[in-house]
Amino acid sequence: MVETFSSELLDVVDDQDLVIATATRGDVHQRGLTHRSIHVLVFDGTGSVLLQKRSLQKDECAGMWDTSCAGHVESGQGYSETAPRELQEELGISVIEPLDSLFKMLPNKDNGHEFAMVYSVFNKGPFVAAEDEIDELRWFTFEQVDQWVERLITANSLKRETQDLTSGFMQIWKRYRNGSYS
Repeated sequence: MVETFSSELLDVVDDQDLVIATATRGDVHQRGLTHRSIHVLVFDGTGSVLLQKRSLQKDECAGMWDTSCAGHVESGQGYSETAPRELQEELGISVIEPLDSLFKMLPNKDNGHEFAMVYSVFNKGPFVAAEDEIDELRWFTFEQVDQWVERLITANSLKRETQDLTSGFMQIWKRYRNGSYS
């Protein structure tokens, strides 16, 4: 059974990230409406980043590697309250201090038409992966991820179809590594 959160309510936003409507998650995705999400990169402090392999039960990007934690901003909520909630739900970790806000991604086709606020946090675990959302958690060095992203960019330019990283993560990682935080 494929996971569905089609009745979850999300705010639909305009090109300035201002709320213009509310719709179900299913409707938002089906119609390609602009909405909000968060992504969190979890670092161990020694040059590694935690990535999650999305559950095969997910309705989007099933079985692909993604940021440490991600989720939609529910209707009436903000980015800063969503990120700690998602860390607790997906990884089983509580964050007391505010997360470091890295940058905000603009919506495009490759990131699901989402304004995505990207945060970072240092945490070595232990983690408790949400079984319905995550099939695997694994630490990767920055160099491993850099090589992985470059290999996929090359494969995509050659029209090869295999991709095991989400396109949203690839955008986030490239921006993070380029230091483009503004």
